Amino acid sequence: MGATVQQKVETFLAQGAFAVVGASTLREKYGNKVLRCYQQHGRKVFPINPREPEVEGLKAYKTLAALPEPVPAISIITPPAITEQVVRDAASAGVKHVWMQPGAESVEAVRAAEELGLSVIAGGPCLLVVLGYRD
Repeated sequence: MGATVQQKVETFLAQGAFAVVGASTLREKYGNKVLRCYQQHGRKVFPINPREPEVEGLKAYKTLAALPEPVPAISIITPPAITEQVVRDAASAGVKHVWMQPGAESVEAVRAAEELGLSVIAGGPCLLVVLGYRD
């Protein structure tokens, strides 16, 4: 029997470092709010954005493979068509847990992540609600 969404969320949040794929410099975008949420809760987090040198004062990385250390868990805030590639990149980079934020998920991306053996949170809660985000 598979883990419940709550168990997956608890396991996800117990990881030591995180990346936000789709991190944005625009503060009204979810890709920025999710990154700031990790920061507000004192979590080690890396922004992934191929076009920006930094996001919210943190050095941004073009890809998961470019990170200075492996991260076990990522939040994905990308369009669904891009999420499918992100899942493959995540598996290649050693990521074990993916949280597709509402709007990033697709049936194909979830299926790909599960086939690659990743723990997937999709179609459910938003990190901002679970952790508690302050704007």
